[in-house]
Order: sequence, then C-alpha cells, then structure tokens
Amino acid sequence: MKYAMLLCAALMVVGSPSHAADAQKPLYTVVDGNKVDPNTLKGFHTWRAAACDRCHGANQEGMVGPSLIESLKVLTKEQFIQTVRDGRQEKGMVSFGNNPRVMDNIDALYAYLKGRSDGAITQAKVQPIE
Repeated sequence: MKYAMLLCAALMVVGSPSHAADAQKPLYTVVDGNKVDPNTLKGFHTWRAAACDRCHGANQEGMVGPSLIESLKVLTKEQFIQTVRDGRQEKGMVSFGNNPRVMDNIDALYAYLKGRSDGAITQAKVQPIE
C-alpha cells in the first residue's frame, strides 16, 4: 500500500509520458522568417478567416484593438484563449466562443500569433515550409 501511494505521488510529479512529449514539442517551426509548419499555417488562415486584422491590423501591430505582438508577450495561453472565447466587451473585443472556425483552431491561432510576438515569424503573411 505504501509503495502504491509513493508510485502515485511520483507519477503526479513527473506527469504522463504523453504530457512530457507535448512539453518538448515546439509551439511553432519557422524557416526564413515566413515559412511555417502546417499547424502554424492553419493559425494564419484562421486569423485571416476571422478578419482579426480589422481591429488588430494586418501586421498584428494594433489599430482599434491593441497590438497582439505586444499583448502576447505578457498573456499566457490560457488568458489568450479566454479573451478570444469570451471577448472583452468593455473594450470592444467581440467573443469568438461561438465561432467553430476560431475555437477549433485556437491552438494553431495561438502558435501563429506567439510566433509573431516572439519575433520568429517576421512577416505577417506566411507560407508552408517546403
């Protein structure tokens, strides 16, 4: 019994193998500043389809809405998802929680915008790595 409890505690600290693999997987892959992996490209397409540029600018540097280049330097992924899902009505940010295109691709959208914010993606318009 003591061994089983110790084993359970150790597994909680270490985590499952699948979580460990996810933690080691890069959020995005970028070559030459504008060529990206398929998931990040999907994030770019989601960005365009949702017309986020109308408020945040074509280069994510802000217009009516804030610069996402700067915002994603401080927002956690969870805060980003909450903001996109729930909006910020008091600041004019609409909710995308009922938009399946956005919510089904939220991880990809985050990867794309985080790559822009980190400076790894140097141009707003990206293309696939060949």
